[in-house]
Amino acid sequence: MAQILNDLRERGLVQDHTDLEALGARLASGPTTLYCGFDPTADSLHIGNLQSIMLLRRFQDAGNPPIALVGGATGMIGDPSGKSAERTFLDPQVLDSNRVAIAAQLGRFLDFDGSAAAAVVDNRSWTEPVGILEFLRDVGKHVTINTMLAKDSVKSRLQRESGISFTEFAYMLLQANDFHHLHTERSCDLQVAGSDQWGNITAGIDLVRRRSGDVVHGLTAPLIVRADGTKFGKSEGENIWLDRARTSPYRLYQYFLNVADSDIESLMLRLTTVPVDDCRSVAQAHAAAPERREGQRSLARAITAVVHGASSIGPIEEAAGVLFGDLPIADAGADTLALLADEVPSSTLAAAQLIGADPLDLLADPQVGLAKSKGEARRNPDGYTVNQVRLPQRGGAPIGEQDLLHGRFVLLGRGKRTHHLVGVAG
Repeated sequence: MAQILNDLRERGLVQDHTDLEALGARLASGPTTLYCGFDPTADSLHIGNLQSIMLLRRFQDAGNPPIALVGGATGMIGDPSGKSAERTFLDPQVLDSNRVAIAAQLGRFLDFDGSAAAAVVDNRSWTEPVGILEFLRDVGKHVTINTMLAKDSVKSRLQRESGISFTEFAYMLLQANDFHHLHTERSCDLQVAGSDQWGNITAGIDLVRRRSGDVVHGLTAPLIVRADGTKFGKSEGENIWLDRARTSPYRLYQYFLNVADSDIESLMLRLTTVPVDDCRSVAQAHAAAPERREGQRSLARAITAVVHGASSIGPIEEAAGVLFGDLPIADAGADTLALLADEVPSSTLAAAQLIGADPLDLLADPQVGLAKSKGEARRNPDGYTVNQVRLPQRGGAPIGEQDLLHGRFVLLGRGKRTHHLVGVAG
């Protein structure tokens, strides 16, 4: 069997498949083009999509050209798989904007040069020109209603009072046609996805066989859930996005720093490029001293490196050290302080307003809001800090140029966990 399939098995990335021996033989015969689809329902993919992205990357690293299908056509309908209700339709212009953003995002994970160069395609380009009668004749005639009704994504919705619309019911036909098109036009022989797509994948395999007589392959990975069975990839109900403008590298790092001990090995195996043996070594070392949380730290570093690059890790860890009291803020770099400005409440003042200001006035300023009033701060000065120094230790000194970290920032604090960063305007 091809080494790539052995690696996927060891990483827990194989759930459903057509015929692993046949797929292994196809992979061994030479480079095999494969694809995975992503619907542009937002202008960024999220951490739940990372496993599928990494599936494409793993196959590419093994010499197989990957295709990322960003579905401008299927995105107009919405995949019913795993959904309890019909999606809200998005405006075509919004979908196009999302598609462009996601295509650019995929460039951070896949290599678009070389012998196994990746490609990004839009199924709207080959679906939109086809009339409804032509589609029904060339695609619909090859897929029975019995087959469609047997798919889990359809059955689960039929059991609900709301049911399923014909629009969403037809989603399977569109995805099946995508596989046939990519097989015919780009010699694509494999579709990969999460396990919730198995019904759609097999519909495509059947369509290719019925229309072309060719054998193609499908493989799914288990959906990622937490050890308690809850959906992975959300923090306090919000998606963890791969776009740094939506979810900062710091927040991404912190999310994985707080995963359960039991999730460390699986997430590292499935979402990172860390070798299998090293993933297991990390898990074993963590199990011996879980209170040190080194497993979570290794996981957070590895995933942050995949998503945002290894260079982002240093400032993130420095920022955490500043916020949680392990690192003197005077030792923090300018990049770290700029990162903090995005992670804690912040405001700006003109240099003339900041230099010479009474810290008590700053703490009570409505933009800062760390103290209800100047009097409150005066009555409990030990509870407030300027650059991690308690007010009594400053002896009532006003803010001076020496307090401006890297000439730009002053960190105000209340207690150990509440901060506000004041920056120099301009």
